[in-house]
This record gives sequence, structure tokens and C-alpha cells, in this order.
Amino acid sequence: MALPPPSYCFVAFPPRTKEGLVIFGKNSARPRDEVQEIVYFAAATHDPGCKVECTYIEIDQVPQTHAVALSRPSWLWGAEMGANEHGVCIANKAVITKEAASDTEALLGMDLVRLGLERGATAKEALDVIVSLLEEYGQGGNYYEDASSCHAFQSAYLIVDRKEAWVLETIGKYWAAEKITEGTKCICNQLSLTTKIDAEHPELRSYAEKQGWWMADTEFNFAHVFSQVDNHSDCCLGKESLEKQDGDITVEIMIDVLRDKANGVCVDSEYFLTTASMVSVLPQNPSSPCIHYVTGTPDPSRSIFKPFIFVDDVKLVPKVQSPVFGSDDPVKNVPRFLKKPDRRHELYRAHEWIRSVIESDQDKGQKLRTTMMDLEKQGLEAMENILTSSEVLDPSEVEDLFYDCVDTEIKFLK
Repeated sequence: MALPPPSYCFVAFPPRTKEGLVIFGKNSARPRDEVQEIVYFAAATHDPGCKVECTYIEIDQVPQTHAVALSRPSWLWGAEMGANEHGVCIANKAVITKEAASDTEALLGMDLVRLGLERGATAKEALDVIVSLLEEYGQGGNYYEDASSCHAFQSAYLIVDRKEAWVLETIGKYWAAEKITEGTKCICNQLSLTTKIDAEHPELRSYAEKQGWWMADTEFNFAHVFSQVDNHSDCCLGKESLEKQDGDITVEIMIDVLRDKANGVCVDSEYFLTTASMVSVLPQNPSSPCIHYVTGTPDPSRSIFKPFIFVDDVKLVPKVQSPVFGSDDPVKNVPRFLKKPDRRHELYRAHEWIRSVIESDQDKGQKLRTTMMDLEKQGLEAMENILTSSEVLDPSEVEDLFYDCVDTEIKFLK
């Protein structure tokens, strides 16, 4: 399998956005046949001394976890991207660095996304959770459901809340982070931090010096010190795709950017595909609800972004959840991945029909896509009304929101 293409992550703050909104976006570029599901876990309390089983290892649980909504490869415990009830969003990406990633099973980058969301009520808290777990448990293991070889990578994260964002990039247990409070930021699978570092592992520079990658009497440029190559042009494509937009960056514009195949933001290659996408709107006014749009299906150019809002009695949506295999799951058995079960959920199966129509009948495919975009537009307009309303949101009005959107989409596709 070839090296992974960029999984682009974006954030936009005022003054590039309108009306005090923070807008987060992420495309998840993964193996073409991988199924991504949307799952919700309510806030919970846990008994002292209990454990939590992540993808490969078991770690100590905390007394309280926040409610989370996750878009995740369905064989994983963790997630590629997600949000929590406090308006924190996190996206993960694999990064290519000088230091080879460990294939020893530890925490995956995707596990750390979920752990950060479950344990952090702000972006900075989530960052602190991730780096402390890195120090304690390390990172490593196969990023893909693949028995033929191990694909291990270092990880980087975009961590966002209503007030600020943090770009966190890691090299084993070592890390550096940059704080962002205005303008736009795009990250991909190359290291992006340079000389502006707002927090770092206390031994980061001494480690770089010990490895012979940096001399203490020279400027410390994180990307130059740790990158495998000096060429970071891949990231510029995504950055240009966002920054070339005229006027305020809106939800619609962020969705259009994620659908950009011409600049490679939306991946569709022999081995890899954008298997799911997410856009979140985080009003800086804490009295307004955060709204998260997820596809749950591959290729945003033929998928509908559906809204989700955190409320106490949110309705679960089995139609975007993959089958559960329990102890029989090949991921749980060592050696792992000797079989690859059918993980397709109902919405994924419906979208396979869309792809076949688009590929076999251009006119019918175009009409189908137009109708899908009309459905999406209706949802976007309804959410805009919620954001601009002066009335306090009634939770009972949106507890079935995501469920109804998925149900409508599937009925339409049938």
C-alpha cells in the first residue's frame, strides 16, 4: 500500500468568519474499502480503579467522561474526528517524520482523539490529556485493518473550541503545540509547526540535539528538525483552497473546500478515498448551540452533510453504526486482522447504490446529486435559523435531528 495522502484539517476564526463563529472542517483519507461509522456515547461516571479498553491496550479510566459524537473507522475504539458536549472538536492525521513510528501496540492517534474529547472540556484541557497519555502509555500500532503489513505513523491533531485552537504535533512521546485564535489554519500529513511554539515537551529540544538533528546554538524550527523531507507543498494546496475564498468563510464554503478534488483536498485514488467528512460550527457566544455536520459515508462530493446537536436525550442512530462482532472480531484476536468482516452499515450500503448510478448513468447521477444537495441545503438553512434565533433552543426539538436526517436520506436513496 502506498503512503497515505493528506487528511486535511481546517479551522477558521474571525475575522475570516462571520458573526463570531469558529468553523472546523476535516476530511478523513483512509483505505478505499474502509467503513466509517457515526457513534454517540453519553456522559458517564466510572468506578474507581476501573479500566478502559482502547484499540490495542487497556488503560486507567477517569471518574467522569463527557458525551461525545465520533466519526470513526468501524474497527477502531478511537476516532478520526469528533466533538464533545462542551464544544471541543478534535481531528487526527498521520504525519511522516524522520523518526520511524513504533509498530509496538500502544495508543493509536485515533484513540487519543476520543480520549481527549471524553476527558477535556476545553481545547487546552484536551491537549493536556493527550500529551499526558502519550507520556504514560506511548503511541504505536497498525493504523489500518491490514494483516499483510504494519502501517505505523506519528500523529498530529487539530484541537478546537469556541475560543481557540491548538495544533499538536508528536514524535513518539515528544511534542510541540501552537495556539491559534484568529484567521485560518490548514494542516495535513506534513509537519506544519515551525518557530512559533506555544507549548512543548520539556525534553523536546534536548532529544532533537541528542539525535543529531538540531544544534543548540541555531534557531529551533520544529518542521525542519523533525521532517523527513523539506517539501511541505502538499499542505499549501489545502491552505490555498480555503484562503482563496472571497468574503466570510461559512459552513457552505467549508463544505465546498472539503469537496475540492481538483486540489486534492477530497482524495479519490487507487488505494485511498475520503471515507468520511465533518464540519462544525462553534459560536463564540456560549448561549448558542454548537452544530456538527457529518457524512458517515465516503466522498463528500456524493455525500450529504447531516447536522447533529448535543442534547441530553439525543436519539441513537443504528443505521450509521456498523455491525458489532464482540470477542469474535478479528481486531481482538492475536494475530490480528486474519479476516476482514463486512462492516458496512445501512447508510453505507445505500451510498454504494449512489456510486453505481453516478458511474453508470451520467444524467441520472446528476439528477440524483442535485436532489441530494437540495436535501443538504434544507438542513443547512434550518440550522442557520437556529444559530440566528434570539430564542433559547428547546432540546426536545433537536433530540431526533440526526436520526431524522439519516432516515430521510436512506428513504430517499431507496
